[in-house]
Amino acid sequence: MRVLVFPGGTELGLEIGRALAGAKEVALFSAGADVSSHAPFAFARHRTIPPVTELGWFAALQEVVEAWSITHIYPAHDDVLLALAQHSEQLRARVVTSPLATCKICRSKSLTYAHLRDVVAVPQTSASPSAVPEFPVFVKPDQGQGSQRARRIDSRAALDVALAAEPDLLVSEYLPGPEYTVDCFSDRERGLLYAGPRERIRTRSGIAMSTTFVDDPELQAWAAHIAKQLAFHGAWFFQAKRDAAGALKLLEVAPRPAGASSLTRARGINLPLLSLYEAEGVAVDLLPNAGSLALDRALTNRYRHDFHYDTVYVDLDDTLLLRGAVHPPLVAFLYQCLNRGIRLVLLTRHRGETADTLARHRLQSLFDEVIVVPRGVPKSKSITVAAAIFIDDSFAERREVAQALGIPTFDLSMLELLLDDRAV
Repeated sequence: MRVLVFPGGTELGLEIGRALAGAKEVALFSAGADVSSHAPFAFARHRTIPPVTELGWFAALQEVVEAWSITHIYPAHDDVLLALAQHSEQLRARVVTSPLATCKICRSKSLTYAHLRDVVAVPQTSASPSAVPEFPVFVKPDQGQGSQRARRIDSRAALDVALAAEPDLLVSEYLPGPEYTVDCFSDRERGLLYAGPRERIRTRSGIAMSTTFVDDPELQAWAAHIAKQLAFHGAWFFQAKRDAAGALKLLEVAPRPAGASSLTRARGINLPLLSLYEAEGVAVDLLPNAGSLALDRALTNRYRHDFHYDTVYVDLDDTLLLRGAVHPPLVAFLYQCLNRGIRLVLLTRHRGETADTLARHRLQSLFDEVIVVPRGVPKSKSITVAAAIFIDDSFAERREVAQALGIPTFDLSMLELLLDDRAV
């Protein structure tokens, strides 16, 4: 399956990439608007196309589908999801999502509440400021995502100002209690197969930065009720929050994986991959691991550079071996080099038997060449390749090599620059 993640730079797009990167049956591609985005740093193949709100986006998307022989398009933004569902019959690739009717209802919070109010509790909403029974209230766009323009409002005067500037805001009761996301998976023939509630402990811009699974029979029951009212194909989720009295109220439903569904993936339920199987009509079994799981995350660094090298010279003591153990990130980089046909040379002043040390740490077959440099002899004398880089913990050694040869030098703190984990 040749899967295009569109757009690849959203939090959901990046999670889809992580979820599918290790699947042997998937080749990954990305597309998105011509704006600053993390997608080119996360996907080895990325193209720019206009956003779905601009003319020409569909023709540009079709060109990408043809150029890359795309078989499946995975929408990674709510506006894109609805647009692709509306054009699915004209696309030359399969859109991985639920039926159009479901997508339309879920794109509007007011439509969602109207459709589900008889099966689950929904927030009390007000049509006008004068109809608000009490403050504070919470406002958010009827069609929005990522907590954009969502906020608490504490007075009628402030609400008047907000609605005058943003008439699309939905006014609902303020819910001060804990918030939950329930990751779900449905098969179009067998119905709901999985529902995993988790509490959203810390959020940023509407994205759960800290979340953990909870055992909540009521949320489990809600998943079954919602699945009977809306047709879902593959991954979907809903969010709920408790009011001041502790009662659950529905926030939203979406026919796609949640951005923090990586916790569910870690449990053994790979929602993006399962959704691909579901789209192809493949019957799947689910095997979640038992146990308590929690996710906490922060920013991830990826880099772009123009270093070109066909040989890596690397030190042993305090570099490849750090505090008596193999340094995993450096080994990951060295295997990345092996995969690309880059020559590896160990350049060391190790005082013991180097071969025995390498064998003890199961590194004996890693290098194309092992050079033991005598004390007092500059390491630059052993570097004979111009297109090379040098990795060593010692600043003095790096400075000597850089001054003598003019090649890039690195210590362990710089390794993340060289690691390339882009999804292919």
